Amino acid sequence: MIIHSTCPCCGSANISASLKAEDYTVTHMIFEIWECRECTFRFTQNIPGTDDMGAYYQSDNYISHTDTRKGFINMLYHRVRKRTLLGKLDLIRRYTGIQTGHLLDIGAGTGAFLYTMQQAGWKVSGIEPDAGSRTRALDNYNIALQSPEKLYETTGESVDVITLWHVLEHVHDIHGYMAAIKKTLKPGGTLIIAVPNYTCYDSRIYGKYWAAYDVPRHLWHFSPFSMKKLLNRHGLKTDLIKPMWYDSFYVSMLSEQYKTGRPAFIPGIFNGLLSNIKTIFNSEKCSSLIYIIKK
Repeated sequence: MIIHSTCPCCGSANISASLKAEDYTVTHMIFEIWECRECTFRFTQNIPGTDDMGAYYQSDNYISHTDTRKGFINMLYHRVRKRTLLGKLDLIRRYTGIQTGHLLDIGAGTGAFLYTMQQAGWKVSGIEPDAGSRTRALDNYNIALQSPEKLYETTGESVDVITLWHVLEHVHDIHGYMAAIKKTLKPGGTLIIAVPNYTCYDSRIYGKYWAAYDVPRHLWHFSPFSMKKLLNRHGLKTDLIKPMWYDSFYVSMLSEQYKTGRPAFIPGIFNGLLSNIKTIFNSEKCSSLIYIIKK
């Protein structure tokens, strides 16, 4: 297990325990989440090392690795995904200013997003640590994903756009990834990072039951302030922050299930809607945020 004595984001020793959360997906173990008083970064304490983390992803309900449609929430996720994949394509075209180019997706899962981009004329590359997901991407879309080591081997600024859709919170070597990403991105290129936002309203509703804590798979828990601190540390700056409106519904339904021990779709949908309504005048309070970063 890895124990942090200083903040993994900014290096401050001004850290303390904030709450405890349960692994509802695999082990039902309890993990502490700590917070840095300097940069507001939160992190899961006593986390498994990289060699041991794979066991915590071994669940048929872990949708990014299995593409499961089991259960109402996952079935709904797939219906919404068709819309969000096209939304990501539109977002990339709009905020990069280019219609096609070379895109690298880190944490590509089973390849659905890369396939969408490829069909739109983009040259695509992908990094995915899970071997089973790489196999599914090859079988389903004929896209050959690479293991994470490939990211560190990249020489030169060769990619127009790099995306991490709900990935950075899973990465042990967060500073190594950021350095490698910066080295890989072309001058003037665009980095897009989507992560949960623990300062959102639905997090306040559910507390320790908030599904986006997802311990121990989520090693890091970002606020907008801490994300900006991380980017600044690597010489990068946020150009724009966009809300992910659908995430509040998905996260709230899961959180409601964790809290009550049974599916409770209507309260989850209501709280997701309430969270979004409270976000209208401050999009940085959305359940998940997309950070658009220019090099």
